[in-house]
Amino acid sequence: MDHLDRHPLDGRLPGILRNGTRVRGIFTALPSPGLIEMCGYAGFEFVIIDNEHGAADLSTTEHLLRAARGSRIVPLVRCLPHDIPRVLDMGASGVMVPMCNTPEKVAALAQQIRYPGAGQRGSAFSPRAAGYGAFGGNGHTARSNEGIVFIPMIETPEGVHNASAIAAIHGVDAVFIGPNDLSHSMGQGDNWRHPDVNAAIGRALRAVADAGKPAGTLGLSPEDERHFGALGASFFANVATALITRALRQAAQGEPAAAPLQY
Repeated sequence: MDHLDRHPLDGRLPGILRNGTRVRGIFTALPSPGLIEMCGYAGFEFVIIDNEHGAADLSTTEHLLRAARGSRIVPLVRCLPHDIPRVLDMGASGVMVPMCNTPEKVAALAQQIRYPGAGQRGSAFSPRAAGYGAFGGNGHTARSNEGIVFIPMIETPEGVHNASAIAAIHGVDAVFIGPNDLSHSMGQGDNWRHPDVNAAIGRALRAVADAGKPAGTLGLSPEDERHFGALGASFFANVATALITRALRQAAQGEPAAAPLQY
């Protein structure tokens, strides 16, 4: 077996995001390695382990990353800035950081993602990302700098206004527009399909795409993907708990599943 097949760090995401085709991922806030595996086996290309809203502690997060590697789904971690160094040392393929409103904040965060030469990340080869030293040294440094992604989230009108400048920052690999928080910050509650919110999402997506970076947002239905894809989005994320709850509700009401799986 090639040693890269055994390497804890999955470095495929930069290529996946840049390949020009529509990419689908999924948020999960549930601290379940089994659910991570299910998302991988179902065919999603990436999973966003949601440590902003989820219940996983850092020890559990490491097990979620193991489950992702085992099921060949690329793992991002949505986390707050203070957790960036530790989730990267655990082997996350990238981080998604909420509430990135200004280019100054994003530029400072970008420095935490990559090792010296490309950033200011502290270097250590003993954590899981480097195979506890088995894959350390310059090879790990290069593999990390090339294979890890940084995705700031735009979730406020200020962020929409600064979308072009945020996307242009060196070290930003893609930008995700968070429609729910954006809707709340615009005074529309959870109605992120309101025309004003929809227009703001469209402005941000176009600005990111025009800057040459992949733009992403929620894609809860084929209609969402078509609509936001036409505005510049190229990668989309569904939500595991929403899909599970909908399927459970259908089962509770006696509605047949669209495509029953074997059990």
